[in-house]
Amino acid sequence: MKKLQILGAGCPKCKKLAEAVEEAAKSLNIDYELTKVTDINEIIGFGVMSTPALVIDGNVKVSGRVPTMDEIKKLLA
Repeated sequence: MKKLQILGAGCPKCKKLAEAVEEAAKSLNIDYELTKVTDINEIIGFGVMSTPALVIDGNVKVSGRVPTMDEIKKLLA
C-alpha cells in the first residue's frame, strides 16, 4: 500500500492536487492511503517551503505546484 500525503493549508491548489492524486491512483488500481497534512510545522519538517506538495511513502516528490496527471501517474507507478 502506498502512503500518499498532500502537504498544504487547504488552498485551492492543495485541493486540486489531492483530487488529481486520487484520480491517478484509482486509474492505476493502486492500493493507497491518502492523508492531508495541514500543520505548518509538520510541513516544514518535510523540508517543504512552498505548497502544495506531494509526498509518496515519506519522500517529497513535488512541491510548490500541481503536477500534470501524467507526472502524477509516473510518480505513483
